Amino acid sequence: MNDTIVAVSTALKEGAISIIRLSGCDAISIVNPLFKEKDLKKLKSHTINYGHIVYNDEIIDEVLVSIMKAPKTYTKEDVIEINTHGSVAVIKKIIEILLMNGCRLAEPGEFTKRAFLNGRIDLTQSEGVMDLIKSESEIERKMAVNELSGKTSTLITILRDKLVDLISNIEVNIDYPEYEDIEVVTIDRIKKEVCDMLNDLRKIVRLSEDGKIIKEGIKTVILGKPNVGKSSILNALLDEEKAIVTNIKGTTRDIVEGSIIVGGIKLNLIDTAGVRKSNDVIEKIGIEKSLSLIDSSELILLVLDGSEELSKEDKFLLEKTKNKKRIIIMNKKDLENKNSYDKNIVKVSAKNKEGIEEIKDRIKELFKVEEILNKNATIFTNVRQISLLKSTIESLEDAKKGAEENKEIDMIEIDLKLAWERLGDIIGANYNEELLDNLFSRFCLGK
Repeated sequence: MNDTIVAVSTALKEGAISIIRLSGCDAISIVNPLFKEKDLKKLKSHTINYGHIVYNDEIIDEVLVSIMKAPKTYTKEDVIEINTHGSVAVIKKIIEILLMNGCRLAEPGEFTKRAFLNGRIDLTQSEGVMDLIKSESEIERKMAVNELSGKTSTLITILRDKLVDLISNIEVNIDYPEYEDIEVVTIDRIKKEVCDMLNDLRKIVRLSEDGKIIKEGIKTVILGKPNVGKSSILNALLDEEKAIVTNIKGTTRDIVEGSIIVGGIKLNLIDTAGVRKSNDVIEKIGIEKSLSLIDSSELILLVLDGSEELSKEDKFLLEKTKNKKRIIIMNKKDLENKNSYDKNIVKVSAKNKEGIEEIKDRIKELFKVEEILNKNATIFTNVRQISLLKSTIESLEDAKKGAEENKEIDMIEIDLKLAWERLGDIIGANYNEELLDNLFSRFCLGK
């Protein structure tokens, strides 16, 4: 990290303004001879300066140059940001000049990687940066801000400190048993503290798994027998005529998809072929696809027809989906009710778009959206973090089991140390180059 890197931080396309960012020990000295109006080396840090980029006596562009001196910068290195007019030609020309004068083109995510390696942010905060850039919904934004602000990191640090305190006391007890004034670490104390940590971690994992689903979009399958109004409900939720709607059974023969933001969360909606016995080869394939989607779905919207008695197909689907997260929708409330099924249903009229908001409210309840949005909620939202939390839980459960079975205390200590290491992996206290290269390669250039 001894060289100086450069990249465009805004989109490489026509716009009002573009920003070219440099970071490194030579950032100021590289830009200084190109900026004719002022001597950047003599300017105060965190100032914005008007002038021109000039090369070989030719004005390249009228610019604003921001100068930020280490260590109070994003990377903790000297940082220069050149605000140019948003011309692709201008951006390319200035970067070309900077490369000829000693810069190296930054790799994807290299600015954030330097911020991590220089100790400004930890690994969860680094991931929060990318999550914030990619956020599409309000809840994604809030979860990313929590990561970026260090909220999740603080929780991990607190848990690691508790484990360090417990491990240290165990080691002192083992190494210096003759000292009477040393606090004796009892099996009961280990059990109590480990149980407290397990309760905290299990709650976090539960919320985090919902948070991960919400972040990626909830795979939502609309299921039901033919002509119950599945496609009408899809259209009502999307507020557009995405699926063909007719009174002819079996109209939907293949999967129809669409996305919508509901209550700040993204739903990936899938309308399926109506489930019934059919001799039509094409329709049978669609029905098989419908049933195969049940296992991989994260939410089922099971639609029943309120104007008809419960059928064999309805009963089959109610049984088939009983262990899934689901919302049972009784459609056609505008018609005479002949369906006696009333277990926790939402009554709607997709035709008149009545009851659609109640479906959205039920979705928010099922996925604990309010709890996740709570400013005090701590959420981890990617596979790496959640799998490490689960590994931590396994190690703590082993420690708890060892304490309950009165195993040697030094054996219990091994499990506690493993839990401490797994928590360290989450925030990047332990890392390898392959992990960092993989993680930061997903970032955009200039960040």
